[in-house]
Amino acid sequence: MSTENPQAADATAPPFGLLPTVGAPVPERADAARNRRKILDAAARIVAEDGPDAVTMNQVAHASGIGVGTVYRRFGDVSQLLWALLDDRERRFQEAYMSGPPPLGPGAPAAERLDAFLDALVDRVGEQREILLAAHSAAPRGRYLSGAYRVMHTHVALLIGRLLPGSDSALLAHLALAPFSPDLMHHLSVDQELSADRLKAGVRELLRLRA
Repeated sequence: MSTENPQAADATAPPFGLLPTVGAPVPERADAARNRRKILDAAARIVAEDGPDAVTMNQVAHASGIGVGTVYRRFGDVSQLLWALLDDRERRFQEAYMSGPPPLGPGAPAAERLDAFLDALVDRVGEQREILLAAHSAAPRGRYLSGAYRVMHTHVALLIGRLLPGSDSALLAHLALAPFSPDLMHHLSVDQELSADRLKAGVRELLRLRA
């Protein structure tokens, strides 16, 4: 039987142990975890249907079937609930591109993984656009200081480094992620009414990172 490390055999797999990751959730009882999941799913539905301004603790409690006192104890207020929702969605996205199936996860050539990552990022920003825009408006530079951005930047830089050996992959990764600023994506998708497919095609045409 071979003892080869599968990750080492995958030339496109980043050394995940070196990446800064979104903090793991604090271990909790099974019933508490189920309640947390119900609350976050309910908040996500309200945001998707009516936007983040429509989220109230009472609405979330009603939509989730969880007592409003429990909702307050778990999340404190609406602001904390929305940040928890963003963190939850970011953790899922991070798991998908760090350890999920190819081409987004390890196992595909770097070019395919980069395309898949950028496509998935268009979808993620689109799905969470209103919350991301609200967070961006409150702290425009906060995006670049977050752990989530550092993880994405490291991932993209590793892929670009494999596509363009010897390039300034760290800088190119910042530039590759620049179009995903929430305010620009909001302008393109809402004000300009561009579809997700058109945005994905535009990002690929702009970057043309294949050697």
